[in-house]
Amino acid sequence: MSPSKARITLIAAVTSAATLGGALVMGQSEQADPNVIPREATAEYGRRLIRDTAALLGPNAEDPSMRYSGSNLDCASCHLQTGTTPGQLSLLPSTPRYPRHSGRDGQMQDMRSRINGCMERSMNGQALPRDSVELIAMELYLEKLNDQYEAMGATNQAEDEPPVFAWPNRRANPDVGQVIYEQNCVVCHGENGEGLLETGDPKNGYLFPPLWGPDSYNDGAGMHRVLTAARFIKARMPLGQPDLTDDEAYDVAAYMNSQARPHKDNLEADYPDLLRKPFDSPYGPYVEGDPFSQDDHKYGPFQPIRDWYTERREAAQAPAEEERG
Repeated sequence: MSPSKARITLIAAVTSAATLGGALVMGQSEQADPNVIPREATAEYGRRLIRDTAALLGPNAEDPSMRYSGSNLDCASCHLQTGTTPGQLSLLPSTPRYPRHSGRDGQMQDMRSRINGCMERSMNGQALPRDSVELIAMELYLEKLNDQYEAMGATNQAEDEPPVFAWPNRRANPDVGQVIYEQNCVVCHGENGEGLLETGDPKNGYLFPPLWGPDSYNDGAGMHRVLTAARFIKARMPLGQPDLTDDEAYDVAAYMNSQARPHKDNLEADYPDLLRKPFDSPYGPYVEGDPFSQDDHKYGPFQPIRDWYTERREAAQAPAEEERG
């Protein structure tokens, strides 16, 4: 796929996102005035917060008291089309999964705390007050999406994506990933992973998000795990024509996550029960006696690590943990 064709495909896909998201939440006959931002706890305000996070909650937001995100990313940078399509990082069926125990936090987590986890990690920011209009509005939006999902037929609920990523039984290779990145990703995400701004003004967010650097997700985010990133890349990228192989997705994820990005403080406090820590977590500490290096946990090969942890989890009856935000 040529760079010019890729750009046309990508821009067409992105520019349709707002219309689709609005139709799902409000219904075709109830279109909101795009110039009015109703700061009320409504599903529509929640949708706008997810679509326009940088403008409404970012470091350059007009209201300084609303600057909760530490980057100019939008939630929709990862939750494509404001989470309205089935598949990787869809938000459609998210609310029935909560509350549930979070191994990363070591306690029960409801939907509001889950959203705040993304704010602190994927958005490199700070938690919203639990009783804030914004947090409630986003929760309402997600509840509305679940209502829409349950009303869909089986055909519309089906994921239109390539076969699920299966990780290769080898170490991921960032050097090979760089070549793949230059061939497939530069046209949208930039030579230095800097992304492409929507209007040239950071406060309006990105048309295509940065993948590393100071305005990207931090090293405590789920996307900083190579396997999590590779699953998303295999399913969704290049946008509009996801055609990378498992090996290509694996290596380009390693390249992306080998680059510098913001650091989250107190990562050592994550996963009080280290047996619940994902075996591909790129940061320690790890279970006492773990024979694998931090580099192994970041780049693999992952099967020996998974087998080692599975054996000990089964002995202790500790479930594996999957944290994506």
